[in-house]
Amino acid sequence: MPLLAWPWIAVVLPLPWLLRWWLRPESPGQALKLPQPGLSLANVVGGRSPRGSWILLGLAWLCLVGAAVRPQWLGPPQAQEHSGRAMMLAVDLSGSMAQEDMVLAGQPVSRFSAVKAIAGDFISRRAGDELGLILFGSQAYLVTPLTYDLDAVHAQLAGSAVGLAGRETAIGDAIGVGVKRLASLPAQARVMVLLTDGVNNTGAIEPLDAARAAKAAGVRIYTIGIGADRMTVPGFFGSSVVNPSADLDVGMLTSIANDTGGRFFRATDTSALADAYRSIDALEPMPHQGQPLRPHIELFRWPLAASLALMLLASLSRMFRPRATA
Repeated sequence: MPLLAWPWIAVVLPLPWLLRWWLRPESPGQALKLPQPGLSLANVVGGRSPRGSWILLGLAWLCLVGAAVRPQWLGPPQAQEHSGRAMMLAVDLSGSMAQEDMVLAGQPVSRFSAVKAIAGDFISRRAGDELGLILFGSQAYLVTPLTYDLDAVHAQLAGSAVGLAGRETAIGDAIGVGVKRLASLPAQARVMVLLTDGVNNTGAIEPLDAARAAKAAGVRIYTIGIGADRMTVPGFFGSSVVNPSADLDVGMLTSIANDTGGRFFRATDTSALADAYRSIDALEPMPHQGQPLRPHIELFRWPLAASLALMLLASLSRMFRPRATA
């Protein structure tokens, strides 16, 4: 269906004719009274633009105005995937996330490198959700507000680094920041995914207090505890097996998830981390499609091109028209 985006611009259509009427040229009889030797009526008449040139310029102006009113074609309705859900991702950047106890593609990597790779895939699958990103360490920062631009969320996560928000872990503050952003939205499904490898050891809010606020605001929190539970390290008297996740507060993360209607996941390796994100995908499915949208296809290029072509033809007709002789 055709339509015009800026139809009011059409009021300028008679402007060239009005200007020509207001700024009339002198008549040939008046021009012949000027003291110029050799001037004749034929010279004066021959100096006028031919009628064909004016017709071309008039058509060019019509096409130019036709382009300015922005003709558009309204395309067929297209379904939009919008779940109505707002999901906030909170990722730990404390110093312990640099621990290289994960394996990705057969290579040892840090915990945060594994998160960037696997959480990035999770983000790409959430098309239709509003996603936001919180990075926390000693402080919690809202890096990306809730948005449908998943590429922006992914880019912010990929560009982050361990220690960027401090070396300690403020889990309660991260939950508080997420709840504040989610609670301000209209009533709808609100979800938070919190990933950490440690225990709350700094911050102004206790994690369980923040969880109670989340429950009151209707925010479900899924918690993921990342980090291997066995790791072989070399020593002076030979290798020994240690638990690099000894500081992980599993009880606290489980309570946060249970109290808010979420679930706790233990990710001891990259496979378990991927399973955790897949499980969250299954627990928070895409429920419906949003209102269909009809795309607007711009058509101004065609009358604009026609206007330029007509002006070029008018210029050529003036250049090559026969000249009158005295």
